[in-house]
Amino acid sequence: MHDKLTKQDIELMKKELEDRTLHIRPQIMEEVKRTRAFGDLSENYEYKAAKDAQRRNDSRMRYLENMIKTANIIDDGAGHSGGAKLYDRVTLWLPEDEEEMVIQVVSTVRTNPSAGLISLESPLGKAVLGSRVGDVVNVRVNESYAYDAEIRAIEEAEDDGSAPLLPF
Repeated sequence: MHDKLTKQDIELMKKELEDRTLHIRPQIMEEVKRTRAFGDLSENYEYKAAKDAQRRNDSRMRYLENMIKTANIIDDGAGHSGGAKLYDRVTLWLPEDEEEMVIQVVSTVRTNPSAGLISLESPLGKAVLGSRVGDVVNVRVNESYAYDAEIRAIEEAEDDGSAPLLPF
């Protein structure tokens, strides 16, 4: 995997993993035990649902462990002067659509394009990082389509932890 993650991403993952290990998993195990006592397991929906919850939780725990173990820790750019860095609020002008939009470039595990949280590995994220106010960046979506975006403003910001981790 080797995703590019910040120290904050890793901390959020560790907290979630701890919660799943110490709280969620024991609750699920108790539910499995309780529903197993209902009798015939082949027709026991509650038991099947509890086992599904157990599998989902265990899968998420394995995912988090693997992400933590294989991550490439990156600097969020705090304290660096110059162009746009991770978590800065960047105002873009899209001449093709004649509209303005505000985005934040975030790590791949915290994206939410509808909320303006754009992955640093996306074409737009790659184009915006390091750019300065007044720059016109070319965003190459694929071989046949690209568009320009003008950097209108950059508001320095830090990762406040409000962007949640993606479910998977």
